[in-house]
Amino acid sequence: MEAHETPALYGVLGYPASHSLSPAMHQAAFDHLGIRAGYHIFEVRPDELNAFLTDASARGISGFNVTIPYKEQIISLLDYVSPDARLVGAVNTVKVRSGRLEGFSTDGQGFIADLAARGVDPVKKKICVIGAGGASRSVCFSLAQSAPRELAVFNRDIRKAAHLVDHLREHFPSIAFRQADSVDALDIPGADILINATSVGMKSDDPQLVEERFFHEGLFVYDLVYAPARTKFLETAEGKGCRTANGLGMLLFQGMFSFEIWTGHKPPKEIMEAALNRAIAKA
Repeated sequence: MEAHETPALYGVLGYPASHSLSPAMHQAAFDHLGIRAGYHIFEVRPDELNAFLTDASARGISGFNVTIPYKEQIISLLDYVSPDARLVGAVNTVKVRSGRLEGFSTDGQGFIADLAARGVDPVKKKICVIGAGGASRSVCFSLAQSAPRELAVFNRDIRKAAHLVDHLREHFPSIAFRQADSVDALDIPGADILINATSVGMKSDDPQLVEERFFHEGLFVYDLVYAPARTKFLETAEGKGCRTANGLGMLLFQGMFSFEIWTGHKPPKEIMEAALNRAIAKA
């Protein structure tokens, strides 16, 4: 890019979004590759969302990530949605091209990539998922493509969980899906993998999601929350001998996939990971 050209503008859209570590990761990647671009936080109130999207191209925005609470809502407001994102029903990456807003889903890819990096294989495993929002949908559809033995979902809004499970059954009829009406009904003692796909744990006064008695050795516990790095959920699991991981790895990999969609460049994994680790240490 020529020196006189205006730097490209990227960011993360959410409300709230000030906690996001994505700016550190993406800015480090742009700087390392010599791409003249800035990555910012777009904290947009729900009543301002339509105006933000309408003005995105005029403001010079080239792309953005999407976080809570807009991953599902934004789909109907985009000009194009990839088949994967349409299937999942959630978008976390938007590319602005020739004035058009194009939506993609990289959350599930990022999650599966992080599992693989940790040597965790979901094939033929019994998996329990807490949550049925946009991040959960991405995770569940990617897990379903990995052919688990069973996938059980619990969400406080039972109708939302039922809708997700019905949608999964429609597209993956050979896999056993189950909607649980409570955490107890998930049957965590019989599970191989337990995932928190809610935002519970981000605040210090958030309730404990799962009682200590349900955790057991041999259970792999994954919390999509990455700030704080060790939630009550993970601390309790570790105390019972479980292998654990927070969502920082998923954030890294989904960010790498987003970066490639926006720029066409291979993302510098080590640079992005180091920037994330520095940012989380300061959080």
